[in-house]
Amino acid sequence: MTEKPADNGVGSTPEHPTDITIPVTANTGAVGVMGLDLQDGLEVPRKRVFAWAFWDWATQPFNTVLLTFVWVPSFLTSTFFIDPSLVGTDGEEAALGQLASNLGYGITIAGLLIALLAPVMGQRADRAGRQKMQLFIFTALLIVAQFGLVFVQPGAEWFWMGVALIAIGSVFGEIAGVNYNALLISVSTPKTIGKVSGLGWGFGYLGGIVALTIVVGLILGGVLDGESGLTFQLIALGATIWTIIFVIPIFLSVPEPPKLNTAPTVGFFRSYVELIRSIARLWRETRPTFWFLLASAVYRDGLSAVFTFGSVIAGIVFGFGFTDLVIFGIALNIVAGISTILAGRLDDRFGPKLVIVVSVFGLVACTLIVFFFADLGAGLFWAVGIVLAAFVGPAQAASRSFLARVTPAGREGEVFGLYATTGRAAGWMASLLWGILIVVAGNQTLYGILGITLVLLVGGIMLLFVKAPPKTVAAS
Repeated sequence: MTEKPADNGVGSTPEHPTDITIPVTANTGAVGVMGLDLQDGLEVPRKRVFAWAFWDWATQPFNTVLLTFVWVPSFLTSTFFIDPSLVGTDGEEAALGQLASNLGYGITIAGLLIALLAPVMGQRADRAGRQKMQLFIFTALLIVAQFGLVFVQPGAEWFWMGVALIAIGSVFGEIAGVNYNALLISVSTPKTIGKVSGLGWGFGYLGGIVALTIVVGLILGGVLDGESGLTFQLIALGATIWTIIFVIPIFLSVPEPPKLNTAPTVGFFRSYVELIRSIARLWRETRPTFWFLLASAVYRDGLSAVFTFGSVIAGIVFGFGFTDLVIFGIALNIVAGISTILAGRLDDRFGPKLVIVVSVFGLVACTLIVFFFADLGAGLFWAVGIVLAAFVGPAQAASRSFLARVTPAGREGEVFGLYATTGRAAGWMASLLWGILIVVAGNQTLYGILGITLVLLVGGIMLLFVKAPPKTVAAS
């Protein structure tokens, strides 16, 4: 049978028709085409593409400035939060290692929450035809979590509040990202999806560059004191304002996509039953999607851990100070931004699988070099970090492109929710191995990198057995 979705108020345009008719399996919401097939031959306005990409720019300070390069490594896992009597003594390194380990446990809990919530929230957005509305809600909650970091002060008694807000922000940001990723299909075509996905990730890295440059400029100019807790509170405030300003374009220029999923909306807990049925349908109808979700779950956890804990290693193992970390972050974001945008074109030409495989195994080599040659000092970490940055962004952007190419129409939110969930279902792996290996090695932070290496290696091997999507998609 066929089902014609109702007009959702967007209005029919040549670039975004609302009168699409697609084959649907009765009472299941399953469809006979990939969502990207419906975009074949359409012209997506450049303004809409750039407005979509700006969401990555807007939310990047949480990941780059707060989580990766500044707030967490230079504040939350620093001497600001250990017993002052240990500073400058032999016990300082062990105390800092304990903070790093505890951060890993907090990130693990956040991952479990994402695993439980992301696919159900994505499914409900699909069925209600409200992907953009859910994006707005969880982006707003991310902003609130960032603002909460403004009130975290130096002192051991504030440490867990900082960890909690970082973890909660990660949950809200990930669920918002599910809906953002789902919108990728509506702002691209089979011939441009790699380029558009790469543009979004590239904008994120460029946003990180600008934000980090502002931080460095304020510190070097004497406006902010890198040794003061107030500085980090102001940085959290700045990140909050940044996100508020730059998320505006996506909500003004990108319309709510046509509702293609005809399955009825059910209660929240009933959604988990429907989720199990959806997974079974993926196995029956789109087997490459199923296997890719499993393989990517593993290696993406490693990708996330590279950024989450890499700066912690830089600070604790290689002695990077506040300014060192920020400058390092700027350099890495420049490399990552350029490589990701360029790799988007390689994705469209050679397919996303090749881009991911090269990137993941390149990262494995980088992490092993850091571990075995750490005695060479900060210069080695700089060199390897630059190469590492050239691999991370392309792997992330190509993974999103890969999944979009094999996602059934009308199930974008649900499938990208499963993408987040499978990633977070394995999300305990790298962070838990990080914490355990540090403890087993006597609180030596460097050993945590071996946990990241193992996760990347296993995920890369699994991906080798996943069938790649076609490089071109036929019109529906």
